[in-house]
Amino acid sequence: MKIKKILNSNEEIIDKKIKVSAWIRSIRDQKNFAFIELNDGSCMMPLQGVIDASNEEFRKIYEISTGASVEVEGIIVKSPGNKQKYELKVEKINILGTCTEDYPLQKKRASFEFLRTIAHLRPRTNTFSAISRLRSSLVYHTHKFFHDKDFLYIQTPIITSSDTEGAGDLFRVTTLDDLKKNETLDFFKKKTYLTVSGQLNAEAFACALSDVYTFGPTFRAENSHTSRHLAEFWMMEPEMAFCDLLKDINVAEEYIKYMIKVALEKNLEDMKFFNNFIEKGLIERLENILKSNFEKTSYTDAIKILEKANMKFEYPVKWGCDLQSEHERYLVEKHFKKPVVVMDYPKEIKSFYMRDNDDGKTVAAMDILVPKIGELVGGSQREERYDVLVNKIERNNLDIENYKWYLELRKFGSVKHSGFGVGFERLIQFITGMENIRDVIAFPRYQGNCEF
Repeated sequence: MKIKKILNSNEEIIDKKIKVSAWIRSIRDQKNFAFIELNDGSCMMPLQGVIDASNEEFRKIYEISTGASVEVEGIIVKSPGNKQKYELKVEKINILGTCTEDYPLQKKRASFEFLRTIAHLRPRTNTFSAISRLRSSLVYHTHKFFHDKDFLYIQTPIITSSDTEGAGDLFRVTTLDDLKKNETLDFFKKKTYLTVSGQLNAEAFACALSDVYTFGPTFRAENSHTSRHLAEFWMMEPEMAFCDLLKDINVAEEYIKYMIKVALEKNLEDMKFFNNFIEKGLIERLENILKSNFEKTSYTDAIKILEKANMKFEYPVKWGCDLQSEHERYLVEKHFKKPVVVMDYPKEIKSFYMRDNDDGKTVAAMDILVPKIGELVGGSQREERYDVLVNKIERNNLDIENYKWYLELRKFGSVKHSGFGVGFERLIQFITGMENIRDVIAFPRYQGNCEF
């Protein structure tokens, strides 16, 4: 049985004979008996096994150590301690795999920086097993959230010839051993890249099926070493036909709150761990977010607030500048003191596909900013007017041939439509309180690092 199922069972499990396969977290020899702490990763709490020295199997505790894998049989009894309901009265121990003395996860708590160097072992720690369980739960409930709203899940391609963001920070995909060779000799006979977003492809399906979403890995060759950036990360991206910017914002806010609620209800044991050891007051912070409506402000008003702020920013503030993390966190943590939706950004600093507003200066874009992270969600109403979109593509010096299919969506039954993207690792950072994004993904990829 999985340890989670044992610990969550009612008292009918008492006196039942069961078998557990797990790894040893610790062994304490008390001469007349020994305590073996077992963990199989199914939950935060270990199962304590107790073996009497009179049992001929007792000698095996001297053959195993922390990190070893075992199969243990015994009887479930009520625990006399108050840390858990049940413990296992061990009758038999089968050693599956011993663990050598150079095992790096001993009793001393290792730093997150060190654990990144042994990413293949860090899921065995409390922090990363908790992150893994929470991440799995949030993935499942992401699909449930959109399934319950009648969205269709679309699997968009990882290899693309289009630059969604127009920023140029792309990984080239090629079979050429010499990039100076004619690109028509390449596998796809044109330049192709790892995608930075599934949005453009999802739009094609939204313009036929109304409400869709894509959820998968995305890539950005950005030489950034901040605590919020990865070269490979996961994006959750819905696209909605017949949808304007305000409805887009409402769905995004509802999704974020749903994810928080899932974490607090379905993964409370792990959330208590994060609250106690990662960020004190985390659960209270998240509960307060559930109770409040997200603040809405225009980019223009946000700039005015920042210009009047009684603090010196590293990056000067003026209308037309791109908001930096320090600006975003000031708005959220100092001024409004809750999540903020910033809308209607200058079109020069936003992507070509965003709908031009009537003022000729801004686009119907929105970012949702949250405490500790800054930008968590980026979205917009998409430009549905054919002629306007052609001009925007040309003005951004993009190859119009690569976007011919995208433009045709505006020729054949065009509709207003909107969508947003959530960086899934940033969402997990936000919910867990973890400081570095490299610690909320299984095997982090960033500039200079592609281990494991």
